[in-house]
Amino acid sequence: MDAKVTSAEPIRFLLVDDVEENLFVLEALLARDGLEILRARSGAEALELLLVKEVALAFLDVQMPDMDGFELAELMRGTERTKHVPIIFVTAGARDPQRVFKGYETGAVDFLFKPLDPRVVRGKADVFFELFRQRRELSNALRLSEMFVGILGHDLRNPLAAIMTGAQVLERRVTGAKELAIVQRMTAAGQRMAEMIEQLLDLTRARMAEGLDFLRTRQRLDVASLVRRSHEELRVAFPERVVLVDARGDCAASGDPDRLLQVFSNLIANALHHGEPGGPVTVVVDGAGPDVVVSVHNRGAIPEELMPTLFDAFRARPSSSPRPSGLGLGLFIARQIVFAHGGGLSVSSTERDGTAFVVRLPRRLDD
Repeated sequence: MDAKVTSAEPIRFLLVDDVEENLFVLEALLARDGLEILRARSGAEALELLLVKEVALAFLDVQMPDMDGFELAELMRGTERTKHVPIIFVTAGARDPQRVFKGYETGAVDFLFKPLDPRVVRGKADVFFELFRQRRELSNALRLSEMFVGILGHDLRNPLAAIMTGAQVLERRVTGAKELAIVQRMTAAGQRMAEMIEQLLDLTRARMAEGLDFLRTRQRLDVASLVRRSHEELRVAFPERVVLVDARGDCAASGDPDRLLQVFSNLIANALHHGEPGGPVTVVVDGAGPDVVVSVHNRGAIPEELMPTLFDAFRARPSSSPRPSGLGLGLFIARQIVFAHGGGLSVSSTERDGTAFVVRLPRRLDD
């Protein structure tokens, strides 16, 4: 029995063959409610459809003029939009193991020979239709979850602000040392909660707007000045630590100053928290090239097992971390902000050379 395809939005799949009769045969085998069939008579026509339509599966004829199925598959694999589309090759040619191997080498999930068995074709297609439907439902569920987190975070800010204001008033009025310590802990906890809420809101912006919502404004700015400001603000929390800031060349760029300040503060604070205790942190702002490059270096190495997931959301902190537990969103958000500016954020870390986070910002002063 054929698997039922049930979805409010139809699932699209693509048939590519230069022979009209072959397209009719495949369409007759696979057509049913809940599916939308896209037909192309050439590789070029198929690519045009794939530019504007998302498909769950592609059936490609191997032997086509101008652009054969293998060439089309290679082009699909080389494009971000289509590189994950499952491909099934269909051919009337001889069962040549070399051609089959070439098909799998170009990224095919299967290779079918004519005459086609209707049950086999439908069975294989149904597997990919169901996987696509599940991925779509999961994506929709994640999007709803992120909307909920965004709304919840936004609504929590007002009552938390009232609690923080009350705690600050109490801090000025209490006289007993024990009572003052309690109020100060309340204030510190409230500040940590406010940071977590803001990080959750930033996560929602990153997920739902693909980072674009991170730029509230774009204006001319001096990157070196923002780095120095970040350093000055952190000196209050780390009065005994040494942070060396060196600016070279023209450090002018354009972007959102508040967001970039958030990036530099996060990276410098991370270096102070996780670097070698008592060791200096060196920040170099290099404006000599086409981009403005900011490097934040500290002694000490990041454990090798943490490197692959360092910029992931909700990354767990190592158990030895001296920082209070948080959401593990700081580096994820920092990278998203830099990406929104058209730049990049990378890291290198070894026992010999220490750890360096490098921000590369394009100038874009003509905006």
